[in-house]
Amino acid sequence: MTTKSKMETAPEAAAEKEVETTTSKKSTFTKISVDFGTKKIYIRRKEIASHLPKEIRAEAVVKLSSVFVNRQPLRGFSDTDLEVKYLSTLLDVGPEDREWSRYVRRFWAELRIPIGFAGMELEVGKDQEGEPLNLMDFIKYNFAKRHPLVADSIEEMQKSSLMRFYIQDPNKDDKTKNNAVQVAKRADREFIKASDDNVRMKNILRVISNVKVDTLDSEQIENMLFDLKQKSPAKFLKFATDENLDVRAEISSFIESGVLHQIGNAIVNVDETLGEDMDDAIRVLKSPKRSGVLNTLRLRHKELSN
Repeated sequence: MTTKSKMETAPEAAAEKEVETTTSKKSTFTKISVDFGTKKIYIRRKEIASHLPKEIRAEAVVKLSSVFVNRQPLRGFSDTDLEVKYLSTLLDVGPEDREWSRYVRRFWAELRIPIGFAGMELEVGKDQEGEPLNLMDFIKYNFAKRHPLVADSIEEMQKSSLMRFYIQDPNKDDKTKNNAVQVAKRADREFIKASDDNVRMKNILRVISNVKVDTLDSEQIENMLFDLKQKSPAKFLKFATDENLDVRAEISSFIESGVLHQIGNAIVNVDETLGEDMDDAIRVLKSPKRSGVLNTLRLRHKELSN
């Protein structure tokens, strides 16, 4: 078998490709962005605890092998056209040959990817025409993505005792980390804004935690809110930017004082279910038609808080 490889000369870049669109009157060209260039991913294995010395385990090779699905070997492509396109350059017969299906099944059944201690590096980039720079690596990558023993990340692999391998994509990892950085930066900005408003800080802390904020001074509230923001920026940001923060916090204070009760997810006012959950209760109390109920709850809360 021969492998089509172009990775030596391909730069990392993106190009604009013109795609012709035909209508009943005329043809137009639309420019779309096409990523091309080298891209490396790694298939890595789970290290199993063993009594063998580390040096021996490091030299061992574990093979990612074929599995059968519905009595057929797992295929790297669900799209038959793609399978024909890529395998026709590798197999000894063409798709028009009556033996094609047998050769294809044999190819997938015999496919093995050896995974050493350092993992297996695969070139999965494409050229400017959208063709794989390294065809065999590209096929192995697609096979691994569909394999039931291969996870999308090390975190996913560690959650399952069945997973034996995972795909490490440095580009994806960088994007994931940067997304977390951006969330943390936004959380920092919202924290600074909230720090100038003690009532807002109390409201955020009330809905994020179970702390009785009315017993805390402003420094304690700010310190606790800072710790919660550091621990979970996304959660802090969710509530700090919630347009219903004030009414959500007010309902929480009603529950804390005993004016309202939470049974499961439901918010109950005496013998009436105010809402099936917190969001439902917020919609009810924000309705102008229920302003009387809200005022009554505020009076009862004031009486119980004194």
